[in-house]
Formats: sequence, structure tokens, C-alpha cells
Amino acid sequence: MSDLHAQTVAYVRDTMLPEAEPPLTERGAIKWLRENLLSGWVNAILTVVSLYLIYWVLAHIGPWFVNSIWVADSLDECRQIRDAVNNGEPSACFAVITERWQQLLYGFYPSHLYWRPNLAFVLLFVALAPILFDNLPRKLMWFSLLYPFIAFWLVWGGSIWMPVSVLAGLMIAIAAFGIMARFSSLIGVIAAFAAPVIWWLFLAAPVADAVHSLIPIGIETANSKQIGGFMISVIIGLAGIVLSLPIGVVLALGRQSDLFIVKTICIGFIEFIRGVPLITLLFTASLLLNYFLPPGTNFDIVLRVIIMVTLFASAYMAETIRGGLAALPKGQYEAADSLGLDYWKAQRLIIMPQALKISIPGIVNTFIGLFKDTTLVIFIGIFDMLGLTNSIRASTDWNGVYWELFIFVALVFWICCFSMSQYSQWLERKLQTEHR
Repeated sequence: MSDLHAQTVAYVRDTMLPEAEPPLTERGAIKWLRENLLSGWVNAILTVVSLYLIYWVLAHIGPWFVNSIWVADSLDECRQIRDAVNNGEPSACFAVITERWQQLLYGFYPSHLYWRPNLAFVLLFVALAPILFDNLPRKLMWFSLLYPFIAFWLVWGGSIWMPVSVLAGLMIAIAAFGIMARFSSLIGVIAAFAAPVIWWLFLAAPVADAVHSLIPIGIETANSKQIGGFMISVIIGLAGIVLSLPIGVVLALGRQSDLFIVKTICIGFIEFIRGVPLITLLFTASLLLNYFLPPGTNFDIVLRVIIMVTLFASAYMAETIRGGLAALPKGQYEAADSLGLDYWKAQRLIIMPQALKISIPGIVNTFIGLFKDTTLVIFIGIFDMLGLTNSIRASTDWNGVYWELFIFVALVFWICCFSMSQYSQWLERKLQTEHR
């Protein structure tokens, strides 16, 4: 009976076994290598080939970086140091960067005024912080709105009343829309566009000069031809990024409008701009635009370039946002209608936030492309970082230096573009709500 009982009663352990280590192939670096580099014979071959290529590149380029020369007054002195210290081994002459970095960053901007673009650059992060991160006080948004005018005054100098008069034009646009929108939304939009344009073209400068004659407040003026290097890329790129997004939203909505005239204008603008190379628009801004302006009009070249770059980026931004709008299910529009929201409230509260979230990769891709395209200004006589490399190499001291300058320019642009890419990925993860 006892034997039968022993065979029918399940064995129950009354003591716990100590925790065992997982197999060696299922933990640590070996597991990572097996899963990521050696998961199959094809991946193993590709891994070996890739490691060999990396080794070959490092073996040939590594010594050139390791033996870099950072202190010298000319390329000839670099070569003398290379022959004396590095026994003639290949050596990068990064001394051109240590000597000319200020020119690469500021162009021909007066050195005693470097504090002004530096201050504008620091304030840029303060202005961007409440826009990029929602956990900061919303009151900082007021500074973000005022920053473009502060930065303009710091970089170009002159009377403080000129940027104030430009800001007044925006106030006029808001007031015109508020007054005329009571009659019709379309009339309000037209008034909001026409009123500030009239103010800026005919009244802003005389009013600013009149106020300055009574209350002279200003700083030393800097010419646009003195602005160059990385600073001009930041100015044009940032202005284009900030302005192209709202214009792109308006164009995307206009392209889907039921009003034939509005839809036709938006489609015509988008298709025309997308069918023309950016360099053509830049040549138009540089050479042809003055022919359409009144005689004696002095239209700053940097402002002309910013306008053309903004229009170019806006067309691509409109199509990116239109893709986000098309990706929204029809139920979202029906939900907005069921809540009794009008068109603008539905777009602001329901439709557009979701469309922009869907369009984040495309929007950031447009921003990155726009920032890199600022190097095209070299063809219209504006010396950005890439253009200044030619000026530096034109000097007898540094004639013959190529890779060091191009590597520095590429590194600066890569840091900026990679930062934008990483922020967009962080924002996508933060706004990911489908699996919550």
C-alpha cells in the first residue's frame, strides 16, 4: 500500500534551489555578438568584411589624425614640424582651424563686436527652450516671440526702433484680422496680410527714423557683407525653419480648401516652387529682385535670401503636412463636427496636432535639408563656412590645405543636423500614444 501511495502522490519540494546563472551564450557580450553580429552565416561574413574595412580605413587615416599639428602659422611651418617631430609621417595640419576659427564662425564681422552674436546665440537657446520642452514655464514664450527682433538688433545693430517698428507691423496684422474677421474670415485673412505689408514697405522706416530722432537709442551698425561663416548659416537656416512651418501649415490647409481661388493659388505656388531649384531662387533674390523694386530701394541681400529660402522650404513643408492630414482617419473630422467645433477650432484642437505628430519625421527632414542648403549662398557672394574655406586657401600661408577645413565644416554641420534628428526621435517617443 505504501509503495502504491508513493507512486501516486506528486513530489513537492520543500526547499528552494539557489538561483542558477543563465547559459553563457544567453547573457552578456556573447549574447549580444551572437544576436547582432553572428546570427547567421551571411551576417557573420558581412561582420568580418565590415571589420576589415574599418581596420583598413583606420590604418590609413588614423596616423594622419594621431600626428595632427595644432599650432603653426602656415602650411609650410606645419610641414617643417611634421618633418622634424613626426619624422615625415602623414600629419593633419589642423593649425589652420586654431588660427582661422573665428573667421570660419563669424566671417568678416568686426572682432570687437563678437559679444553681440555670442549673446544672440546664447539667448537663442533660452528662446527655444519653452518651444522644445513643455515642462518649462509658458511665460517664457513671450521672450521666444520677441527673440527674432532682439537677435536682429544685436547682430545688425543700428537704431532699436527699426525692429520695434517691424514688430509693430505684426501687431497691426493681428488688429486688422480681429477687426475685419467680424465681416468674413477671408476678408480678415486678406487684411491681416495686406496691412503689415503696407506698413513695412511705406511707413516702418520713416516712423522708426522719426522716433530715433527724438529718442536716439542704438548700437554700432554692422554691414550684411561682414556677416558670414557659421553665423550666416544659423541666421538663414533658423529664420527659414521658424517661418516655413506656419506658412507650410497655411499652404497645406489652403490646398485642401473648398474655395477655388485659394486652392488654385496654393497649388500653383507649391508646384512652381517645388519645380524650381533653390539655386535659381537664390540667383533671383541676388540679381533680379531689385529690378521689381522702386528705384533707390535698398533691399538687404540677407533678407532677400531669407525670403527665398523660406518660400522654398514652405512648399516642401506644405506637402509634408498635407501627408499628415491625409493620414488621419475620417473619424477624426467627424469627431470634431460632432463636438460642434468650427473649422479653425477643429484644426487647432483636433486635426492639426495629430497631423503634425504624424509628420514629425518629414518636418525634421525638411529642416535638416534646409539648414544644409544654406551653403548654396556661396554662389551669390555670401561667404558661409564653405565659402570661407576658399578665402582661407587663397592666402599664401594656407594655400594647399583642403581636408582639414572640409572636415571641420562637415563636423559642425553634422553636430547641428544630428542634434535635430535626435530631438525629433525623442519627441516622437514622447508623443507616442498608440501603445499606452
